[in-house]
Amino acid sequence: MWSHFFKKVYHRFSIRSYFSIRTKLLFCFLIVTIIPLLSLGALNYYQSAIVINSQFGKYGENTVAQLDQQISSALNRMSQTTGTIYSYLLDPARGGLGDHVPTTYQEIMDKDDFEALLKSLKTDLTRGIYLITRSGYYYGENNLDVSKLNNIPAWQSITYSSKGPYWLGFYPMNHGMGDSDTEEPILGLAVRINNPAGTQHGSTILIEENAEVLLHMFHMFEEDTKAHLMITDSEGQPIYQSESPFTPNESDVVWNRTLTANGWKIEARLSSKAFYFSSSLIRYNTVLVAIVSCLLAFGLAYIFSSKFTARIRRLKDSMQKVSFGKLHTRTLVEGKDELGSLDTSFNRMVGGIQSLVEEVEQSERLKKEAELKAFHYQINPHLLFNTLNSIQWKARLQGAEDIRQMLYHLTMVLEGNLDISQELITLGRELRMIEHFLKIQEIRYGSAFSYEQTCGEELKPYLIPRMTLQPLFENIFFHGFEDGKGNISLSVQEEGEHLLLTLSDDGAGITEEKLRTLMLAKPESKPQGRGGLGVQNANQKFKLHFGQQYGLTVQSTKGEGTTIIIRWPKKEESPHGDNQDH
Repeated sequence: MWSHFFKKVYHRFSIRSYFSIRTKLLFCFLIVTIIPLLSLGALNYYQSAIVINSQFGKYGENTVAQLDQQISSALNRMSQTTGTIYSYLLDPARGGLGDHVPTTYQEIMDKDDFEALLKSLKTDLTRGIYLITRSGYYYGENNLDVSKLNNIPAWQSITYSSKGPYWLGFYPMNHGMGDSDTEEPILGLAVRINNPAGTQHGSTILIEENAEVLLHMFHMFEEDTKAHLMITDSEGQPIYQSESPFTPNESDVVWNRTLTANGWKIEARLSSKAFYFSSSLIRYNTVLVAIVSCLLAFGLAYIFSSKFTARIRRLKDSMQKVSFGKLHTRTLVEGKDELGSLDTSFNRMVGGIQSLVEEVEQSERLKKEAELKAFHYQINPHLLFNTLNSIQWKARLQGAEDIRQMLYHLTMVLEGNLDISQELITLGRELRMIEHFLKIQEIRYGSAFSYEQTCGEELKPYLIPRMTLQPLFENIFFHGFEDGKGNISLSVQEEGEHLLLTLSDDGAGITEEKLRTLMLAKPESKPQGRGGLGVQNANQKFKLHFGQQYGLTVQSTKGEGTTIIIRWPKKEESPHGDNQDH
């Protein structure tokens, strides 16, 4: 029975397509991973614990040695300074310093020379160098209150019988004149002068240096190592110790150093628990890795299998982008397997679709051009011109000069509009057709309207789409003016590499609703009213020839008039004679 069950499970496990492969990957990855992982974890813990404990012990020793070096450097520097001053005072030629305020010229000169020496011995860390006499008078900068020296704890233990250097340790700077106390941490050294034959016998040399750098190093050491730091003098009195409470234990790891400069002892204690914390953490992580190794193996197998499914997802995303119209989308071909062949076929298919779409767009553009040309071909130019010429001669024979002039200007307008051999003509030619059109309106309305044109001769050779201004003038007379009354102004200006044409009138204007409908009208919509091709088709001509970023902008206020602004790039007729101005 059980054998049949296992055979059935094995059969299902081996023949299932996608699920069986993924399951095999998961189990195989687990078996291959868990055994070496446990062995490697145990070996890694043993070796890592030895290395880390050894390195941490050496790090503590080296750090304490660096503290020794920095403190000794400060102590030696201060000792050398006191030695220089002491030698100066023992010089018989320098015996003019007294223990009172100088009164004679020589005493003042001796005082100035000595204080000049003190200033020359100062460094960036020096906070004060003084010579304090037994009477209380002192030499040095005038920033010391001798009566406050007892604020220094170690100062009180100095007696006049003391000999040699006396290290005062660390203390705040709270013995200045007036309100100059800053509570800045100070390292002090006092040296009693023992020269019975000299005037300064029993005086004290006091040197103070800024101790912020040293204290900062102490704090950094405590923060990095989590150790308790204590510095004691040669008699065992504490000079410095960490603020955090600490109870010594025999199992503590201790780093010791003795300063050669003055016999101070540095002792750094670290509890065994803190010292072996890193190795304990490694042991904990090793056990944790052993527990979660199965889950990790499953996760890695999932990631490994996802590499294949990611290619399928990427192909699906590319197909979705193409469905949204992004025909520039291509998928990455990573291999030569079945998925790679599918990616290659997809890229070829999208490339073909993109080419077809571009061909369709080109075909549509050509179709629009053909429709525009077909619009002009609806009238037989030859029949129209012959008929108009016959009417013009008959009007001339009958003495109807106004009719003859109107027919002449109409003929010139139609000749320019019906000449479809050139879609782009010079601006000068387009403006001359407008002049003929206005002559017709002048004969019709008389002097009811005025027209002002501003266009430099240097701008007239630039090209403009044919028959784009006449529909705009037709709109002015048919929709803007009442009985032809009003003022029209046209100006053409340069704007860098572009031309800017402004056409304004003071006619009836356009309502906001109609203006909004006009601006939102689609290019393929039919022109409204009696405006010829209308504003929309004129705008479409500029976009067709120069690009979608060019065209017309209409500004109008009901009852105040309308302003049309046209912007297009400079383009001159080709040197081969195309687009010649007739």
